[in-house]
Amino acid sequence: MPLDVAALEKGCGTRVRTADQLCGRELGRYREALATGSPVTVSCTLQAPLFEEIAAEMEAEERVTFAKIRETAGWSSQAERAGPKMAALLAAAAEAVPVAGTVPLESRGVTLIYGRDEAAIEAGRRLAEHLDVTVLLSRPGEVAPLHRNEFPVIRGTVRGATGHLGAFDLRIDDYALPAPSSRTHLVFGAGRDGAVSTCDLILDLTGGTPLFPAHELRSGYLRADPRDPAAVERAVMAASHLVGEFDKTRFIDFRGELCAHSRSRITGCTRCLDVCPTGAIAPAGDTVAIDPYVCAGCGSCAAVCPTGAANYALPPADALMRRLRSLMRAYRSAGGADAVVLFHDGDHGEPLIDALGRYGEGLPAHVLPVRVNEVTQFGPEVLAALFAYGAAGARVLVRERPKHDLDSLHRTVALGRTLADALGYGTGTEAPTVALIETDDPDALGAALRSDVPGRATTAPAGFVPVGGKREMLRLAFREMHAAAPTPVAAVPLAAGAPFGGLQFRTEDCTLCLSCVGACPTHALSDSTDRPLLAFEESLCVQCGLCAATCPEDVISLKPQIDFEAWAEPRRIVKEEEPFCCITCAKPFGTRATIERVIGKLRERHWMFSGEAGEQRIRSLMMCDDCRVEAALTQGFDPHAVPPAKTRTTEDYLREREAAGRLPG
Repeated sequence: MPLDVAALEKGCGTRVRTADQLCGRELGRYREALATGSPVTVSCTLQAPLFEEIAAEMEAEERVTFAKIRETAGWSSQAERAGPKMAALLAAAAEAVPVAGTVPLESRGVTLIYGRDEAAIEAGRRLAEHLDVTVLLSRPGEVAPLHRNEFPVIRGTVRGATGHLGAFDLRIDDYALPAPSSRTHLVFGAGRDGAVSTCDLILDLTGGTPLFPAHELRSGYLRADPRDPAAVERAVMAASHLVGEFDKTRFIDFRGELCAHSRSRITGCTRCLDVCPTGAIAPAGDTVAIDPYVCAGCGSCAAVCPTGAANYALPPADALMRRLRSLMRAYRSAGGADAVVLFHDGDHGEPLIDALGRYGEGLPAHVLPVRVNEVTQFGPEVLAALFAYGAAGARVLVRERPKHDLDSLHRTVALGRTLADALGYGTGTEAPTVALIETDDPDALGAALRSDVPGRATTAPAGFVPVGGKREMLRLAFREMHAAAPTPVAAVPLAAGAPFGGLQFRTEDCTLCLSCVGACPTHALSDSTDRPLLAFEESLCVQCGLCAATCPEDVISLKPQIDFEAWAEPRRIVKEEEPFCCITCAKPFGTRATIERVIGKLRERHWMFSGEAGEQRIRSLMMCDDCRVEAALTQGFDPHAVPPAKTRTTEDYLREREAAGRLPG
């Protein structure tokens, strides 16, 4: 493949020396680079095991990264123009990525093989030497009994299952043991419901409905169609290796104090609950809980979380954005233009790109592939940053038949496309600014990318470094995307349910009770200790709806949008009133309009607030809490006391009748 040394030097910002056999007779140059103590990027992945071995010998493993530029750039019909892309891929690979945390899993090999017929029995025979096996048959037909009881065979139907590798809990109905006297086929005793069992592994060979949602993502749960011998063979082989201690990646860093799920038993944001394919997320009071042992790492929750409570850790959003920054800066410095970034994963996307490079025309020179752990992991902040850094478009490569629902990804793509189109990115082409490519065919992938004519990128790309929490990075990315936009607009309306927007207030009916302030989980709504007021900061609003649901006057409604001018401003005053000061100590304790309105209604409608005693009660309403208590204690005044009843005599009665004109004078 051709190497454009000039483009590589411009993009990487350093002198470039080429080699013919860096993994052979020129291997000493690699050792020399390691000896400097600086980070080293190796652009050969074919001989990665050799380079890793040498790095381990020199205790430099943590300083070596690898970049694939052959299948992604050099093997292409446009290889002569791929120099800027190579520089970009090398620069991006050099960006450090923090190591994600792990949680421990332990399997002692206690295995339940769940089936219907002899296929489950045969799997039990094969695994009995390696695992502690029990075979559970659901509504079996005539199954031949074992000649030797090498493992238990029982009857039952799993009605519920929870857990993960090393810690499964099962609820079983129709549980029954076989009679030892079974002759031609197993004869089971009377069944009973409600049996419980635990195991480390489950091998499901029933061919029926899976025991778990997104079952292929549940660690320790293996499933195969008993009519497919190859699938059964793969499942049996996989089960035989699941014994021992394992480290599972902790994919999500969760900060419960930022969660906007609920307040005061009123449900607000449920976006993560709606998109989690495995059921790893559950309500936990005002927040949610994410089970790291069940989480399969799709990252959908982090993509849709508007507050930054859920953050993807492989890599974190800021590390991915820094990699995109290096990618675009190097590509532009090397002379590249109108880049389209192709996000893909390792299991599906990388083999397609490799096949396209080896056997097809390869990727176009302006298409920059970026591998992520899961294509569902990134949120709108990543797309906003990408366009701000100078990309002309973004594509996400997914399976033609996804393993689980891609609702969160569709939301992210739709939001990114809406913003990019509204701000003028991609102008001059009919190709969408952000789109999915759904295919399992490398030729179809190549055709889709070649037919995409790059749109209009910004002429003033941003260079900001992403720092801070997810929400802070999102605010920064949106601001920079707007500043770099070809045709900026003040605001972009969004579809209902979007995680960004403003609030509409009927201020004339607002009593400044400030219930909404107490309910707001992001402090987008606030008050003041000096004056009675309600303030709103739109950049903090996540449209959870808790304020609208809490407001007793029902004066708040949601308005999904991104108002860039409002995001750039500090909080604005929604309503402010003159305070009412205590008539005794002059301390403000309410709004004048509210206190006067309450007093006026009580004077008109309630007997307790008329006459001399009523005036005393009115005065008590004009006092703060402390002065009201002091008045009740020192002056012997009880604001809730009922006037004493008067004794009524015959003279009183006759006098009243005479006054009414009913008796003669």
